[in-house]
Formats: sequence, C-alpha cells, structure tokens
Amino acid sequence: MNTIENYRNLTTHEIASLMSNGCSCNEWNRVEVLEGFNPASCINVIFSGDIKLGVFTEPFIDESGVAIPGGILNARIHNCTIGSDVIINNIGDYIANYNIEDKVVIKNCGKIHTEGVSSFGNGISVSVLNETGGRAVKIWDRLSAHEAYIIALYRHKSEAINIIENLVDEYAISHSSTMGTIGYNSRLFNCNNIRNVKFGPFSYVEGAVKINEGSVNSCKEDPVFVGPGVIIEHFIVCSGSTITESTLIENCFIGQGCVLAKHYSAENSLFFANCGGYHGEACSIFAGPFTVTHHKSTLLIAGIFSFMNAGSGSNQSNHMYKLGPIHQGIMERGSKTTSDSYLLWPARIGPFTLILGRHYKNPDTSSLPFSYLIESNDESILVPGVNLRSVGTIRDAQKWPLRDKRKDALKIDQINFNLLSPYTIRKMFAGREILKKLIAESPSESTYRYNNMLIQRASAERGIELYQTGINKFLGNSLIKRLENSEFTTNEDLRKRLTPELHQGKGEWIDLAGLIAPKSEVDLLLDVIESGKIGSVLQLSEYFIDMHKSYYDWEWIWACEKIEEEAGKPVKELTSSDIIGIVERWKKSVVELDHLLYEDARKEFTLSSMTGFGIDGGDEVKKLDFEHVRGEFESNSVVTAIEEHIKQKSALGTELIERMRRIS
Repeated sequence: MNTIENYRNLTTHEIASLMSNGCSCNEWNRVEVLEGFNPASCINVIFSGDIKLGVFTEPFIDESGVAIPGGILNARIHNCTIGSDVIINNIGDYIANYNIEDKVVIKNCGKIHTEGVSSFGNGISVSVLNETGGRAVKIWDRLSAHEAYIIALYRHKSEAINIIENLVDEYAISHSSTMGTIGYNSRLFNCNNIRNVKFGPFSYVEGAVKINEGSVNSCKEDPVFVGPGVIIEHFIVCSGSTITESTLIENCFIGQGCVLAKHYSAENSLFFANCGGYHGEACSIFAGPFTVTHHKSTLLIAGIFSFMNAGSGSNQSNHMYKLGPIHQGIMERGSKTTSDSYLLWPARIGPFTLILGRHYKNPDTSSLPFSYLIESNDESILVPGVNLRSVGTIRDAQKWPLRDKRKDALKIDQINFNLLSPYTIRKMFAGREILKKLIAESPSESTYRYNNMLIQRASAERGIELYQTGINKFLGNSLIKRLENSEFTTNEDLRKRLTPELHQGKGEWIDLAGLIAPKSEVDLLLDVIESGKIGSVLQLSEYFIDMHKSYYDWEWIWACEKIEEEAGKPVKELTSSDIIGIVERWKKSVVELDHLLYEDARKEFTLSSMTGFGIDGGDEVKKLDFEHVRGEFESNSVVTAIEEHIKQKSALGTELIERMRRIS
C-alpha cells in the first residue's frame, strides 16, 4: 500500500467526471487519490467517510480468459483505503472500514465491514477438552500445538498459564484495529457477509455465506481457500488450509495445511497441522497434527488426538449424565479407531493403539503402547505390543511426512515423525515391566485384569517379546547413529564417543502434540515462563523451535542411559565386545520385526482377500483380476521397501561389527 504522502485531493474536473459516471459523495474533500487516478475507473459508486483510491489500470483475467477492467463498479464504499489495480464489482450492501491492498478482486459480494475495534480472532477463548471451559485455550495467529498443549493440560501450573494468557492478550491488543485488511492479490467472490475479518495476501474466498470475527492468515507460498456454503465465526485459519463445501466452524483455531470440507461441523476445537475433517462433527477437541476423520457418522468430542484416523461411526461420550460434560479423553499419537468404535470418557489410550468395538469401562492403556484394544462380550481385551508387527503401522509412519502439506517457510508446529523415540520406547520399558509383574504375581492364571481390561497370559508373554524387540531396535538405531562414520583404535576412543556431551534428556519424555521432548526440559520452560524471562508469545514460539532442533542430541543422552541399564554397566566400562553384542541383538530384532511386517503384508494377498474380484470367473480369474487391480505381492511398494530395509540394516550392522572387531 502507498503511504499517506502519496495521496492528493480530487480535482474539480475529476469530481465532475465521477459524478457523470453515476458516483456520489457528500464530502468529496475526504476522497484522496494517487497521481494517475482515472475517474473513468469508478462507475455507480457511493463514497462516504475517508476514502483513498489507487490507480486502476491492469485488468483481472479469470481462469476462462475473460478480462475484467480494473476499478470500482456498482458499490458503496465507506471509510476505505483501496490500493492500485483493485477490482470491486457489484457489492449488494457496502464495504466499510477496510484497507484493501493492491491487486485485490472483490466481485458480487453482499456486505464487507469492520465494526468497532476488532482483534480479528486473536485472544478468543476456545473451550477445548472440557466443554465447561476448565481447559480453555486463547488463540492467536501463530498458536502452536505445543503451546496449546501446555495451556490446556498444565492447569496445575497456574502461574505459567496466567502469564502465557496475558502474553496472548497483549498480542491481541497490539493487533487490534478499527480497520480490517484484505491482503495483496486476494480474491473474494460471491460472499454474503464478511465482518471483522483480516485476510492475508493471496486469500481466496468464493461463495462463503458468513465469515465473522477472525483472521485468514494466507500467504503467497501457501494460500488459504474458503469455499462455497461456509459459515465460519470466531476463528483463526493458518496458511495452506482449505475450508469448503458448507462446512460450519464456530470458535476454532485451524492450523497450517488443514482441510475441513464436505459439510464438516466443528465448535470450540483446535486443529493443528495437516488435520482433515470431512462429513463428521467435532466438539471441544484438541486435534493435534494429522488428526483425520472422513465419515458422516463420526463424532470426536472432548478428546486430544494426533496422528489419528477415526473410523466410520467412531464416537465418544464425555459425561455420565451426572455433573454434565466434564470428562475428557486422551488418545496418544498414532492411535486409530475402527468402524463403530466407542469409548466412554474418561479414558487414556497409549500411542499407536488400535481401538475395535465399544468400551464402557474407562480403559487406560497409556503404559502399553502399540496394542489392540478389542471388545468381547462387553469386556475390553488388550493385546499388548501387537501393533508393532502391523504393516499398517509402518505404512502410517511412512506416509505422514509425505502428507505434510505445509508450503509456508514458517512452520508453526514442530513435528517429530519418529515412530520409535524415547517417548514410545519409555512406554515399552514400562509395559514390559507391567506384563512381567502380572505374570510373576499370578503365575497360574491364564487371564489378568489391568486398568479395567483383560490381558490373556499368552498375549502378555508375546507382548514382552515384542516390547523387547522394539527396545533393542531403538537402542541399536541410536548406537549406530552415534558411531557412524567414525573409526576407533582403542576402547578408550570408543568410550569417549559414546559419552554424551550434554546432560539433558534423562528420565521421562513427553509428546507435546507433535513435539517430542524430555519432561525436564518442559518443566524448565515453565520455570522460565514463571520467572518472566519470556516477554512475548513470539519468543515462546522460538523456544519450541529450539527444543525441536535439540531432539537428536537429547535422544542420545536418554538412549545411552538405557543402554547402560540393559548392559548392566556404565559407558566408561563398555568395550567393543559389548557394542558387538548390542548390534547383534539389534540386527536380530530388526530382521525379526521386518519379517513379521512382511508376513502381515502377505495377508493382503491371500485368496480370502481376493473375495469380490473376478466377478464372473473362477479362482484363476479372481487372481488375475486382483493382480491387475492391486498388483503382485512381490512388486508391492510396501513389500519391496521391507525387503530393502532388511538388506540395508543388515549391511549397516555388519559394517559396524567389523569396525568394532578392529579395535585392539
């Protein structure tokens, strides 16, 4: 936009020309223009208030090749600054109190206006997880999943939470104005009512019914699209997101790269990077990165989710008809629900757990990750660790980075995609000990009850094996990464490399909705906040970025501590022989796990899986039809990736063992 010094008053001749074009104004002295302004570019326009107009020379050429001349046609404009090469055509009511930047196109809209002072969605309180407001999160333009996680779930740290909320309020006040903004090169077509909205550059809005009180934080690299039939109120939408097809949004934050479409409905919810909502309904949910729901009959309510896919008819209940909707649920990263699944909150589901059936007894599987939770005769049956051998789990882990839609250079959410990390492996250690204890305390029992669930003895024994396999794989991965590209001549050289340079990372790790970090570092952050050393929400965002960058340094510190525990000796006593033993166990675990995945993938190519193929033929036609549609087992991309992984990892382990054997 141009500065105030560039504008001048209209000449008498320009005023006369405007009036001859059907334009009117009670106070022409309040209309200012840039040098080069052509009165012929304004036809049938009513001006009022303080008006600044640019130069309208370039036409807009639509996708059909139709050129629309620059300027203003058939509109009422009140108290607006309008940039150059803007097109405003056919405004049914008026545009009031807006800064409209260069190259904006507005066609066939009803009312676009700013009333009073607006913060454009910043500072709005979203009653997430608890519908009664006990965990409300104040949203702002760059709210991250990690900041929201702390605000919503660390209410016991009341001083820190109050400080963060005050910082959000300060940001909201500093971004409040009596003037809305429609950013550079934005497009607004066929919209009914837009009130108190800030549009970033390259915003594209078409056919929206109502957009009220919020920010559309679009950018050139990653525009935002708001489509037909949408009603969205009290909101912030971040770059790269799409909201379309009669979706209804009230009191929501929508992060980067999200898609909400096909009549989706959401209220008092937070959606972070790459979430997808179609057909269904969300109420007071915390949707961490990659939370996806596709089905009309699916309701997500009062829960926290991430890396989650909700099956058709998935449902939860957040009250017991006593004290109202006060209960919440936690589904840790990577969990899935099958069709017609149900969970009665409160409940907590451990990472990468598959929910099958309906569960009414408030299960807690948080220390038993990678499990199946199955309903049988109204009982919740837990099968620990079995999801580690599921090829679907591996496929999910591989697809998430590929489905990161964010093109904005500024990534608001810091996402760690690792399937195995101190966060999940710590839970495997805990799960291994829980299962061992259950067996030891009741050696003659065939079934154990744990946290309102039943675990079969055979499942417990298999779970211990699977968790140990996962532990061996992770610790070996970390060890090999630590020792790669290094040659050692003595055990002393080896020990120096194994010894961590830092001390952070020991103990418990947590997943802050995508960002995996040591709990001690999160506690330190809260102490820093309480000390007053963080002066703005932007500074807090930078802190999360630094935490994410430190992950691999901290991971080795944690892994080294666990290697010492498993080996039964400190790093300063480890030898090349110890390393060889760890790597041999790692190789065995990796190959065993890959073979399990391989066999799980093979199930997709059995004759029973071909049911429905070869509709008018026998088994041979069925196989041929299946192969033409699904391909052959040996050439399947997932299968070939598993085979290649076995080769690569085996070679990697062999190479390190050879290096260890050269140590004197």
